[in-house]
Amino acid sequence: MTAKERTDPRIAIVGAGPGGLTCARILQRHGIAATVYERDAHELGRNQGGSLDLHEDDGQLALREAGLLDEFFRLARCDAQEMRVIDPGTATVIGHHVPEDDETSAPEIDRGQLRDLLLRSLQPGTVRWGAALDSVTGPDAGPRTLRFRDGSTVEVDLVIGADGAWSRVRTAVSAATPLYSGVDFLEAWFDDVTTAHPDLAELVGPGSAMASDTEGALFAQRSSGDHLRVYIVRRRPLDWMEAFSGPPQDTTGIRQQLLAEYSGWSPEVLRMITDNDGEYVDRPLFVLPAPHTWEPSASITLLGDAAHLVPPVGVGVNLAMLDAAELALAIVSSDSVDAALRTYEATMVPRSVDIALSLDGHADYLLGSDGPAGLDAA
Repeated sequence: MTAKERTDPRIAIVGAGPGGLTCARILQRHGIAATVYERDAHELGRNQGGSLDLHEDDGQLALREAGLLDEFFRLARCDAQEMRVIDPGTATVIGHHVPEDDETSAPEIDRGQLRDLLLRSLQPGTVRWGAALDSVTGPDAGPRTLRFRDGSTVEVDLVIGADGAWSRVRTAVSAATPLYSGVDFLEAWFDDVTTAHPDLAELVGPGSAMASDTEGALFAQRSSGDHLRVYIVRRRPLDWMEAFSGPPQDTTGIRQQLLAEYSGWSPEVLRMITDNDGEYVDRPLFVLPAPHTWEPSASITLLGDAAHLVPPVGVGVNLAMLDAAELALAIVSSDSVDAALRTYEATMVPRSVDIALSLDGHADYLLGSDGPAGLDAA
C-alpha cells in the first residue's frame, strides 16, 4: 500500500479471539491501524476454555509474524505434548507419545494465556469491549456500516469477520448456517488435580489422555495451574440434556446417565466422569456445510470458524491464526483493500474447502481410536 492508503482504510475486526487479535497485532506491527470489536463486556467476561497445541507450520508461524514467538515459548508447556491412549476396560496405557526433550512441534498453551499474550501486545484502546454486532450494511464497494446491539454505529472500509461459529459478519456475504454434527462434548472440570485427584493425575500424565470404544470417548487435557478438563464425547440428539432429566445443574442425574452409557469401563477411567468439581458444561459440535464459499466482496472477508467451521481435530485455532497472518500480510503488501482480499482468499478458501471436505460428515472420527488426540478445546 502507499503511505496514503496505509492511513486511510478504516479496518474493523469483529471478534477478539486468537484469529482477530493476531490479525490486529500483525497489522499494527506494520503501521496499519485496526479496531477490534468484541461482544464480551471485558477481557475477563467469560472463561476462555482449555488448552491449545500450536503447530509449527501455522499457529507458531503466525506468532512469528506477530513478533510473539519467544514470549509464547516462555508460556508454552512442551511436556504437555505427551499423549496417552488408555484401554477403557483395563485402564492400561496402550499407546503413548512421549515428546523428545527438544520437541517443539505442538506445545500446549492455555487459551486464556494465548489471548492475554495477544491482548497485551496491542496498542491501548485497540479492543472495544461490549460491542455486540447486530448487522453489517452498505454497498459492496464500501463504506460499510456496523450496527451494534446498543444502537451505536461505525463506518469502515474493511470488515474482517473473526467472530466464530455464529458469525454475524458472515451473514452479510453468505446464507450458510452451522449444522449440528450429531456428536456432543460434555465438559467436566477438575481443580488441584495433583492433590485432590492424584489417581487421575497419574492416569492422564502431564499432557493428554483418551479412551474410546467407538460408541463413546473420554478425552482428558491438562492445563496450567494444576487443572484438568475432560470432554465426554458421544453421539447424541441435540436436545439430549433436556430430554433425559432437565437442567444442566442436575449433576447427579447426568452422572447416573453417563455411568449407564459407559458401563463396563474401568472404575479408574470412569473417575473422569464421576469425580469432577462442579457442573457439567454441554458443548454440542456444529459445522458449516462443506464446501463453504461466498461471492468475493471488496469490503468484507472472513477468517477462522467464521469461514470454515469444522470438527475440533486440532486445526481450528491454528488455521484461524494462519488465516489472520496471511490476511494481514496481504493488506500490508497490496495496493488496495480489494486486491488484498483477492490475494488472501485465493489461498485461504481452497485450503479451507479441502479440509472441510475431508472432514465432512466425519465428526465420528472423534470417537475413534486415533481421536480426538488433536482436540482444539472450546
